Amino acid sequence: MQQRELGRTGISVSRLILGCGNFGGVGSAPAFFGQGIPREEAFRIMDAAWELGLTTFDTADAYGGGRSETWIGEWLAAKGAEVRDAITIETKTFNPVEEGGDRGLSLSRIRRQAEASLRRLGLDRIPLYLAHDFDPSIPQEETLGAFDELVRAGKVGAVGASNHTAEQLAEALEISELGGLARYEFVQNSYSLLEQDDAETVFPVCHEHGLGYEAFGPLAGGWLAGRYRRGEPYPEGSRMTQRPNGYRKYESDEVFGALEAFEREALGRGVSMAGLAIAWLLSVPEITAVVVGPTRVEQLQPVREALALVLAHDELAHLRGLFA
Repeated sequence: MQQRELGRTGISVSRLILGCGNFGGVGSAPAFFGQGIPREEAFRIMDAAWELGLTTFDTADAYGGGRSETWIGEWLAAKGAEVRDAITIETKTFNPVEEGGDRGLSLSRIRRQAEASLRRLGLDRIPLYLAHDFDPSIPQEETLGAFDELVRAGKVGAVGASNHTAEQLAEALEISELGGLARYEFVQNSYSLLEQDDAETVFPVCHEHGLGYEAFGPLAGGWLAGRYRRGEPYPEGSRMTQRPNGYRKYESDEVFGALEAFEREALGRGVSMAGLAIAWLLSVPEITAVVVGPTRVEQLQPVREALALVLAHDELAHLRGLFA
């Protein structure tokens, strides 16, 4: 598994990152805390990911109501120092960790949540720490000041921003520069063949300031994995039956037509749709790493396919054009 430095952090991440958002829940949704992937399966997935070479694990304090971080910490403790030292953990804060809990990026909350994440993970230092979303109720000066405090105290290696627009990033970077504060060194946003808006907006900011870029949602909630078929009901337990908001925009004849063409492209290469979708992302030069979130060990197979697939420049353009 190839490693790549994340922006100018001096920290390397595996090109494919294990997303642990479904450990003990379904993302940050309080309604699903205690559900999702059970602990035993989460351990099997982490074992399989480690064996495959995924040395970066992505989580958040709110995933599973804290269960994701806790289970990662328990897995690291069970594996011992050699594995623990080889794994790069990135976690995030913004969403409530319990039903009715507070949210946001205030100074006091970031301090509290960072300490809680360190305890759950069993770490003295979080290598990569992110704002999980933009908080319009808190000045970015306060948020960045909190992150700067954590970096200076040695509790965090570098900070990043998730679910931020180009304008929000540019403002944060200016504030950091003027105030001498730790800055966002990387971005983690949703990016896939079905969602390429950041190419025109966020990528230029990353290029100008030397930021790394991590793409999450490479399969667009299962749409690029062929889970949803024209005229067929959505599979029970799928993203479209649990948390469809954000994916309704794909319910069109145009998208189904593009997906059917994409499936033919995958079949012609002898790989799954998921494998081809991930391989395409790995070939985008602006993308440092891709976050994949299997719910079963078997779902790591597309990762193996993607790693073995080399796409020529004209193939990349052709596949992109299917979803233009």
